[in-house]
Amino acid sequence: MGVRILIVDDAPYMRLLLKKTLEGLGHEVVGEAEDGSQAITRYEELEPELVTLDVVMPSMTGIDALKELRARHPQACVVMVSAIDQREHLLEALKSGAADYVTKPFDAERVGAAIERARHRLG
Repeated sequence: MGVRILIVDDAPYMRLLLKKTLEGLGHEVVGEAEDGSQAITRYEELEPELVTLDVVMPSMTGIDALKELRARHPQACVVMVSAIDQREHLLEALKSGAADYVTKPFDAERVGAAIERARHRLG
């Protein structure tokens, strides 16, 4: 069964790549945002079941957006997306309530596994 997902990444190409990957796995991408501030607004408008959130973005980092999102919506299910060299950020994200993470470059199998783990972890 597919999940309704909001994609948050400042790079249009990464949003497109992730969207194609998620849709190929049978999920529905209900919206996109290009920074953390927009992510919170779009989450409240769209009420997705899951959010993919890039760690490094302008204006509000993914970590700050995660903290704000989880403070406002404790049920928010978030999978962080990060470059491999950002391990310390990923650890902080997991401590801040992220359900799982995917490192760039990613493949469909890894993305699908992270979505499933996140769904089971956060109910």
